[in-house]
Amino acid sequence: MRLVIARCQVDYVGRLTAHLPMAPRLLLVKSDGSVSVHADDRAYKPLNWMSPPCWLEEQPGVWTVRNKADESLVITIDEVLHDSRHELGVDPGLVKDGVEAHLQELLAEHPNVLGEGYTLVRREYMTAIGPVDLLCRDAGGASVAVEIKRRGEIDGVEQLTRYLELMNRDPLLAPVSGVFAAQQIKPQARTLAEDRGIRCVAVDYDALRGTESKDLRLF
Repeated sequence: MRLVIARCQVDYVGRLTAHLPMAPRLLLVKSDGSVSVHADDRAYKPLNWMSPPCWLEEQPGVWTVRNKADESLVITIDEVLHDSRHELGVDPGLVKDGVEAHLQELLAEHPNVLGEGYTLVRREYMTAIGPVDLLCRDAGGASVAVEIKRRGEIDGVEQLTRYLELMNRDPLLAPVSGVFAAQQIKPQARTLAEDRGIRCVAVDYDALRGTESKDLRLF
C-alpha cells in the first residue's frame, strides 16, 4: 500500500464531472490498483476514487488514473508532504462473532428466506479480495452474492459492492446480483444498497433459529 499526503486538486471525468480544489489530502494506492482521495474527515469514506481494474500514470506534478470505461481521475499535485510504501501481506479477513456466524449457517440451510426459489451453491465463496458469505442461485438460475451482518451498516454494503464488481467479471457467474442480509439494517445502508441495485433483507434471527434442523449431525 502506498500513502501519499500532498497538496493537490482532483478532477473526475466520466459519467459525470467533479472537482476538488487545491488542498492537503491523503492519496491511497492499494495493491489491487485502486486509487482513493481522502480528507481528514468522513471516517473511511473517500472524497473520490477509482476502483479496479484501473491504471495509474504518473507524470511530474500529475497523476492520471483511467479505467476500462475511459473514465479518468486527474490529480494535480502542487506539493508532496509524505510518500511511503507499506507491505501489509494477506489479510486474514473479517472474523465473525457467534451470532453472525450462526446466522450465516441458518441462511445457508434456508436460502428461501433470502428470496423465493433461492438455492445455495456454497458458503464462503472465495474471491480475490475475500470470501462472499453465500453464493446462491435465484429461481431463474442467476447468481446471487449474499453478504450477512448482524447489524447492516454502510461498510457492509461497500464490502458487498467490491465483491460484486469482481464476480461480475467472471463469465461463468455473471450477471451476479447482490443481497444484503442483516438483523437490523440502518437507513443509510439501505439507501446506499438500493442505489447500487442491491436488495436488502431484514432477518428475524430468533424466528430463523426456530426452523433449525433437529437432525443429528456428525459435525
